Amino acid sequence: MNLKPEPLAFELSSPGRVGVALPACDVPATPLPKAMLRAELKLPELDELTVVRHFTLLSQKNFSIDSQYYPLGSCTMKYNPKVNEQAAAQPGWRGTHPLVGDAYSQGAIELMYRLQRSLEKIGGFVASSLQPAAGAHGELAGVFMIRAYHVSRGDLKRTTMLIPDSAHGTNPATCTMAGMNVVTIPSNAEGGVDLDQLKAHCNDTVAGIMITNPSTLGLFERNMEKIAGIVHDCGGLVYGDGANMNAIAGIVRPADLGVDVMHYNLHKTFSTPHGGGGPGVGFVGAAPILAPFLPGPVAVEKGGSYAMAMPEKSIGRLKSFYGNFGVLVRAYTYVLMLGEEGMRRMSESAVLNANYLKVLVEKHYKVKFPRRCMHEFVAMGDVAEGIHTLDIAKRLIDYGFHPPTIYFPLIVPEAIMIEPTETESKETLDAFAAVMAKIAEEAKTHPELLHDAPHDTPVGRLDEVAAARCPVLCYRG
Repeated sequence: MNLKPEPLAFELSSPGRVGVALPACDVPATPLPKAMLRAELKLPELDELTVVRHFTLLSQKNFSIDSQYYPLGSCTMKYNPKVNEQAAAQPGWRGTHPLVGDAYSQGAIELMYRLQRSLEKIGGFVASSLQPAAGAHGELAGVFMIRAYHVSRGDLKRTTMLIPDSAHGTNPATCTMAGMNVVTIPSNAEGGVDLDQLKAHCNDTVAGIMITNPSTLGLFERNMEKIAGIVHDCGGLVYGDGANMNAIAGIVRPADLGVDVMHYNLHKTFSTPHGGGGPGVGFVGAAPILAPFLPGPVAVEKGGSYAMAMPEKSIGRLKSFYGNFGVLVRAYTYVLMLGEEGMRRMSESAVLNANYLKVLVEKHYKVKFPRRCMHEFVAMGDVAEGIHTLDIAKRLIDYGFHPPTIYFPLIVPEAIMIEPTETESKETLDAFAAVMAKIAEEAKTHPELLHDAPHDTPVGRLDEVAAARCPVLCYRG
């Protein structure tokens, strides 16, 4: 990458230079309130071309899945077909308004209805909702549903949620938001849930378990049916975190393994570009026991027409309208184009790529749980004395690769969480593995290259402690 630093726009500021010429004001001028004026900011004075070049150059320095490999573990930063973007941008979808009512939204509601049915089939669920705006929002919906189920039966003492230590980090936060108590279940030597510890914590205060399968270790939980049985036997329910659905979609249906409610991230597995804080949708599918408690409204069919309706015992709305409707269009386009066979092939390719890359990387880096992985795997960055995972991540930038997720999951020391996704070619994976091997060698022979990395970016290694304690939030001139 050519990342030589260019002058920043505000460094080229010249007094009196302007980027736009406004016509003379033909109405009485009203001065701005003094409280709105911030003269101390010393805003730069620039022509339009300089401004355009400034932001264009900044955009070219960004990492993007359209230009570089983006192996973020647990985040599924895959390439998404542009045809899905074109579908979502169609005027009929883009211009629809939430207040026109069901009669004038038949196409949109029918799409939602058909998407609900398709996603239910993938997971083996009988009902679903598209209300949640993100994965963590879907988690919150699921925990609220479990709590509402127990409350509806008068079982008010069930306030404990069991969470394996290999679950997504949002799970404990979600339980706290829902007023639940969290008990952590440790992993066994193979990276699965410790069944003895699970049994020891199952009692009549357990509302359920939140389990990520495949886990953040990139491993499929071999004892999933046993885990579900243990929790069900003590009166609890099973919440499945489906953020890693791209490893099993079309291969196994979570509901068949005992999952009672589950979310999938449509902005990861099902085609909307992921990252940057949104937009997203955290689809929630439910087994019969929890279907009446789904958040609403949901799309329903009534005599050949479509409408929005609240489930019988709904936990209510989680947000206003369906503001991320374009995500639904992308997901439905993706599901239709792949079909059942294509959905399975997508998951198989994600798993194949991850295992291929793991074999190459583990020649130079220890993998915490070396058994066959699913869509991702977790290596360890302590390849030489004084070298840490952060050093490896920063050095990768010099070679044009975005670093993987680092220091997560927390149960793996010096974790490097790598997810190649199903859309990357063998050539890209080989190139990444070769760079990882070269960095491992540099760590032993020239550790200073890693300690000082990155070397070729406009901004070098930041003092993260100082940045957190003394942030510079705006330009002062």
